[in-house]
Amino acid sequence: MGLRWQDWPNGVLSRLRDGCAIPAHPLALNARREMDARRQKALSRYYLAAGAGGLAVGVHTTQFAIRDVGLFEPVLRIAAEAAAEGGQPVVLVAGAIGRTDQAVREARLARALGYHAVLLSLAAWKGAGEDEIIAHCRAVAEEMPLVGFYLQPAVGGLPLPASFWKRFCGIDNVVAIKIAPFNRYATLDVLRGVAEAGAAGRVTLYTGNDDHIVGDLLTPFAIRAPGCEAPLRILGGLLGHWSVWTRAAVGLHARCRGAAATPGLLALDAQVTEMNAVVFDVANGFHGVIAGCHEVLRRQGLLEGTWCLDPKEGLSPGQAELISAAALRYPDLTDDDFVRANLNTWLS
Repeated sequence: MGLRWQDWPNGVLSRLRDGCAIPAHPLALNARREMDARRQKALSRYYLAAGAGGLAVGVHTTQFAIRDVGLFEPVLRIAAEAAAEGGQPVVLVAGAIGRTDQAVREARLARALGYHAVLLSLAAWKGAGEDEIIAHCRAVAEEMPLVGFYLQPAVGGLPLPASFWKRFCGIDNVVAIKIAPFNRYATLDVLRGVAEAGAAGRVTLYTGNDDHIVGDLLTPFAIRAPGCEAPLRILGGLLGHWSVWTRAAVGLHARCRGAAATPGLLALDAQVTEMNAVVFDVANGFHGVIAGCHEVLRRQGLLEGTWCLDPKEGLSPGQAELISAAALRYPDLTDDDFVRANLNTWLS
């Protein structure tokens, strides 16, 4: 029998529905491109100490190739162990990919390790019809609560219209959607689907649009649909960008959730996006997106290096210098002092 969101431990559901910061967890490797378990756990400890309300593990930022080298179960287990150390409710989200057999297997493993939901990537369904994809989602939802995932096409996602999101939200075990197409039109497709499904009270919206984080969190989306009277709000973020400078990200999220869209707060949208552009290597079509996150964490001492599982993945020429320049321009969006003060504890 699968897990339902109604069966979650006390505090987990409210943590998700109130909106929180959920970093997309990177993978700590050594120079031999093997997992460094000590630094892997240190990353989880860092995110939770920074105030993150959840961890997303086995997702794009963790590198999908962990499944090819036997690391999917170990990285999920390490994050779950770190979450258990604090004794506070932590929303544990595991990535699930592939066709139905694989995604169901991964959901079952995540459930066995104490995870609460799976972030369901649909990249393996390119060319499939909407009926097929919805049937796949229903099958995985029989195992675990789902967080929908609109992954941007530039890194493997596929276009998903409003009709898909309406049907997806009709699945009772859907609890949230990570909206990450990096496209305003496609973002509105998700919101339209949620509104028309009448699912706003059950399906919590999280931004994955690393290029528009503050704007997403501040905007009241007044989608006109039968029965949808109040504007929809994106309440949290499940973001690769929040895997770095996480303490500052948690503070930014709190400000966005607790304030009106003042000009000063709106101005941060461009600053955060500028920071994201250099970390995610937008100038080179996201080639150095994962290595860029690793580079920030390496400078802070959390990672030993920027190695990825694929030797062809790394920083683009000049990317490191761009990260340095952006961090100097916007030091208030970094958290180097916080990491410096706590690093030895997290690595112990």
